[in-house]
Amino acid sequence: MDYREKLAAFRPQHDYLVCIDSDGCAFDTMGIKHRECFTPWLIAYFGLQPVAQAARECKDFADLFSKTRGANRHVIIKRILTELLPSHPQVRSRRFTVPQFPHYFAWVDDPRSVLSNEGLRQAIAAAKTEEARRELELVLAWSERVNWAIAEIVRGIPPFPYVRETLKALQGQADVVVVSATPVEALEREWAEHDIARYAALICGQEMGTKREHIKTTAAHYRADRVIMIGDAPGDLAAAREGGVLFYPIVPGEEDASWERFYREALPRFLSGTYGREYERELVTRFERALPERPPWEVGK
Repeated sequence: MDYREKLAAFRPQHDYLVCIDSDGCAFDTMGIKHRECFTPWLIAYFGLQPVAQAARECKDFADLFSKTRGANRHVIIKRILTELLPSHPQVRSRRFTVPQFPHYFAWVDDPRSVLSNEGLRQAIAAAKTEEARRELELVLAWSERVNWAIAEIVRGIPPFPYVRETLKALQGQADVVVVSATPVEALEREWAEHDIARYAALICGQEMGTKREHIKTTAAHYRADRVIMIGDAPGDLAAAREGGVLFYPIVPGEEDASWERFYREALPRFLSGTYGREYERELVTRFERALPERPPWEVGK
């Protein structure tokens, strides 16, 4: 049975469903992944050495502290190279020309594209020009190197406080599904490493579709007010909204407090049917304030 078949075959064991994102939500892994695994190889492969500090600042903002937190890696790279880096003061003062990759960007923007390593391989095989093939091969090499770095570096990072307590409290009351854009292999390794995979009825990664697909497929078996998505990124909120389910935000920079609040306050409300949209709205407002649209070097212009 392949990954998508596993998703389609999912069946509920309880009346409630709790969907949980992994990177940056259940685990404090986003910072180390992006700063130590993504960014150094971004600078190396995309020729950004002369403006390395600016590239780091753009990657931090795009991936961790803005509206695109949690977005697909290729969407982030396009935003950095076409939008954030060209506007950075260091890039302008040094008159650095940010490298552009039009064939790659077109692939990212194409709604038919599968934004994964396998999708890149398919695009390389279908490339009509040598220039397009070279661009896509460069990106694939970068993406594979990032995956290698993550496997080498990211380990021994436990779940945030109150994640394990929450999962234990859900036993016998709700099904837990991991909803993530991370490769399944990495998710299974991280959840098993800390002995919490046993609490999840299903672990969904990028090979099983988008977060929206994960939620809509699994939530179809439950009443909408008995499904909640716990996430730390705007994409998680959007996926919950599209699926018509409740949302609980893990606020960047306030992760420990967010999980404690869920365990002590939001979870009892959810299971008793008193979570409500008004309560959710208060939480989402605080969450959205923590993730601005524009970088600090553009604010006030």
